[in-house]
Amino acid sequence: MTVETHISTLQRRHDELDEAITAAGRDHGVDDLEIQAMKKEKLHLKDEIARLQATAE
Repeated sequence: MTVETHISTLQRRHDELDEAITAAGRDHGVDDLEIQAMKKEKLHLKDEIARLQATAE
C-alpha cells in the first residue's frame, strides 16, 4: 500500500467518523462517552494523516 493510498483510507475513515459524530449528536440515545471516544479516534486519525503527509513531502 502506498503512502497516498493509506492517507486516502485514513481520510475516508475520518470523514465517516465525522458523519457518525454528527448523527450521534442528534440522537439523544447515544452515550456522551461513546461520542467522546469517536472524537478521540477522529483526532488520532487527523494526527496520523498530518504525520504521513509531512513524511510524504
